[in-house]
Amino acid sequence: MTPADNLQEKCINTIRFLAADAVQKANSGHPGMPMGAATLGYVLWTRFLKHNPNDPAWPDRDRFVLSTGHGSMLIYSLLHLTGYDISLEDIQRFRQWESPTAGHPEFGLAPGVEITTGPLGQGAAHAVGMAMAETYLAERFNKPEHKIVDHYTYAIVGDGDLMEGLSYEAVATAGHLKLGKLIYLFDDNRITIEGDTSLATSENIRQRFTACGWEVFEVDGNDVEALTEAITKARGNLDQPSLIAARTHIGHGSPNRQDTASAHGAPLGDEELRLTKEALDWPLEPAFHIPEGVTDFYQEAINKGGAEQGEWETKLAAFAKASPAEKQLWDLWQDNDLPDGWETTLQAAIGDGESVASRAASGKIIGALSGALGNLVGGSADLGPSNNTTIKEQGDFIPGKVEGPNIHFGIREHAMASILGGMALHGGVRPYGGTFLVFSDYMRPAIRLAALMKLPLTYIFTHDSIGVGEDGPTHQPVEHIPALRLIPGLTVIRPADARETKEAWWTALQRPGPVALILSRQKLPALKRTYPDRAPLPATAHGAYVISEASGPSTAPPDLILIGTGSEVQLCLAAQVIIEKQGVRARVVSMPSWELFEEQPQSYRDYVLPPAVNYRLAVEASIPMGWERYTRDTDAVIGLNRFGASAPASVLFERFGFSAENIASQALRLMKS
Repeated sequence: MTPADNLQEKCINTIRFLAADAVQKANSGHPGMPMGAATLGYVLWTRFLKHNPNDPAWPDRDRFVLSTGHGSMLIYSLLHLTGYDISLEDIQRFRQWESPTAGHPEFGLAPGVEITTGPLGQGAAHAVGMAMAETYLAERFNKPEHKIVDHYTYAIVGDGDLMEGLSYEAVATAGHLKLGKLIYLFDDNRITIEGDTSLATSENIRQRFTACGWEVFEVDGNDVEALTEAITKARGNLDQPSLIAARTHIGHGSPNRQDTASAHGAPLGDEELRLTKEALDWPLEPAFHIPEGVTDFYQEAINKGGAEQGEWETKLAAFAKASPAEKQLWDLWQDNDLPDGWETTLQAAIGDGESVASRAASGKIIGALSGALGNLVGGSADLGPSNNTTIKEQGDFIPGKVEGPNIHFGIREHAMASILGGMALHGGVRPYGGTFLVFSDYMRPAIRLAALMKLPLTYIFTHDSIGVGEDGPTHQPVEHIPALRLIPGLTVIRPADARETKEAWWTALQRPGPVALILSRQKLPALKRTYPDRAPLPATAHGAYVISEASGPSTAPPDLILIGTGSEVQLCLAAQVIIEKQGVRARVVSMPSWELFEEQPQSYRDYVLPPAVNYRLAVEASIPMGWERYTRDTDAVIGLNRFGASAPASVLFERFGFSAENIASQALRLMKS
């Protein structure tokens, strides 16, 4: 063995034993995957990955996704060894309180981690979104003489990722769009928690990818040169995404655990760790040993990455000199800022007095904002005409070419949600995606990750209630609004008319995390606001506001408060008229967003919902869970505790008690109880 070969082996085994030692010290974790895939990480990170440990976020870096997030010690080892701000102490504090080396990689916690992964399949699908964002920006900004967007997206995926149905949707999308700069390294160790993969699947993964339009390579996952050759060829094929199926061995080197399920999710144990170190000629002590020369070799990434970034910055400077306006736009998009005049464009998109479905109002807003922002990119899961998500007179993101911002995700809600997240993580674009509210369940895992990562995403959920009508209970969401409200960090907004829809978009464009717009199928009247706003921001941005004050002295508190969202606000306003004829002073509050309301100062919340007013009735055509925080009484909610039915929307609202007369009757009954 030559000195170079010996150093290479030490570099690979360092990854293996940093992982094994960290899991052993934590007495928790997954040693097998990083031990088996160490060669994949070594080859990719030292021979191909364009990255700079001193500037982990520079725009033209390659993106790396460890979709098999349970094998997090693979990426932590690579980050530490190549010079990122992950210390050996951080490695030793794997999975501990406030350590950046969490059990699964977390975006924003450890420098160099591009995405939070854990739920299998999500990393692989988000990687598709990253590659799509690169393609979109390259088409928009690259010139023959100035190529400022030119990087790859790599993902290490495992058997579990590819068993998840989500992966099929994502892989099919990537193949259809010919995303040639997307490369999966398949850690083909053929082991899952329950045992050999043959227990659960007989699928030919390679043929599946071939059928979806990918180029497929098969290599020995421990053969450095074979991996190098395969990645080189994959990088050269810009017409197809590539799968490199690398046969690996989970728990590589462990005499009794290699190729077994027991290497997956538990420490090797003191005795087996000792035997493994002996088998691979590794010092038994100290733990977390890094041989001489290994750190110097890996940290060549600092000089290499700095040089690559320097070359790119030279290109960017030349681009700025040749096209100063384009450079200004580039900076705006990269910083996720909004251009001057965007609020004027938003205001002019639709009149406050128009009576339209909120989905239609949103569609007009998207069209207007597309021209103003330029980087608003998205579409629908095959429901563009219904969701009003298609940007008219603009082109499409089509196979091998970007002609415009409209993305046709197909009937792939799972993949759409993950792709949106990947695009947001990549940066430079403002992604949005739509479907019927009832199908938000298909998107929920990716929505949860977006909230966890605080991604600036906009979800457009239309057909928001039993107002769907004749399609029946399978298409009528009743539990979905409260289910979305349960996700920490997700802002849910259900506007009541065109004006509130505009204000909802105003909010969505400026929130630091994801926003779900809950929009109606049926036409909503333009609501009359009889009480002036008391705050400087748009009313909807406060989450709740007084849309109609009770009659009588302005200094006196109302006798009763009616609280509504979406299409039910108009019913509350009509009920107010009936109630006041009975001598009861009723205030109507529109509450499009609980999350926004909870962020307001206590003084504002007390102004909208005065503590002294005990009689409060909330009205929303969904499961009433949670409304008691505002009504104080679980009986003071008109909602739905059952599925809907198939009938015209007007009939359903009447039958289920969503009428001005029933609201007034229930409110007056509440005051007598």
